[in-house]
Amino acid sequence: MQWSDVGIVLSSRPHGETSAVVQLLTRDHGRHAGLVRGGQGSRARGLYQPGNRVAAEWRGRLAEHLGSYACELLDANAARFLDVPGRLLALTSATAICERALPEREPHPGCFEGLLALLAALDGEHWAEVYVRWELLLLADLGFGLDLTRCAGGGDNNQLAYVSPKSARAVSLQAGEPYRDRLLALPGFLIGQGGGGPAQVAAGLALTGHFLEKQIFFPADRELPEARQRLARRFPAVAGEAPGVDDRGIDDSAPA
Repeated sequence: MQWSDVGIVLSSRPHGETSAVVQLLTRDHGRHAGLVRGGQGSRARGLYQPGNRVAAEWRGRLAEHLGSYACELLDANAARFLDVPGRLLALTSATAICERALPEREPHPGCFEGLLALLAALDGEHWAEVYVRWELLLLADLGFGLDLTRCAGGGDNNQLAYVSPKSARAVSLQAGEPYRDRLLALPGFLIGQGGGGPAQVAAGLALTGHFLEKQIFFPADRELPEARQRLARRFPAVAGEAPGVDDRGIDDSAPA
């Protein structure tokens, strides 16, 4: 059995004395593992960093076997953010979520393209807002999309301000006011009503984190990846609340 595909490295873990088991998110074969002989060598460690895009060739005697990978580096995405801990942490969070949330060997081309788009957006000014949108797209691709287009209580669709933690549907400001303590805040940048910023990104991460836990990780008896938890802690609840936060709303003065 043999195939070739383009993949994004999700993780690389030691196997035996010199080899490594590498998880890729591939365009046509989904999340797929393979053995890399010599994968613990210095050259291979640089190749199989999370976030790197590779041209992969997989071989196995049977389709259900672990098989082995031979990969060629296409984009060294991880190296681009070594000196920017916040963005590197966002990359690490995204790859960890993909590894734990996506079913093995099930094609999800939307998730693959979405992760590529996120990796490109990490160079931009509004990368944190894009990251929140990426988590929404991941939830939708896995069948747990949020309805942020109209009020679940019949209120004004032009004043959406909350999301029900049970139904995953938006709620207007007036309809949700009596229940605001039990609802999740809906940041305006997700519905075209604001430019984002630290406080809105914090609200967005709380929103997507709730549904990632509820729909994906809790049923599998897992927690959100540690990198995702650390990413959320980097954003203040109110703009300007934490020292060292730059104009993109991320504290890059601390190590990842």
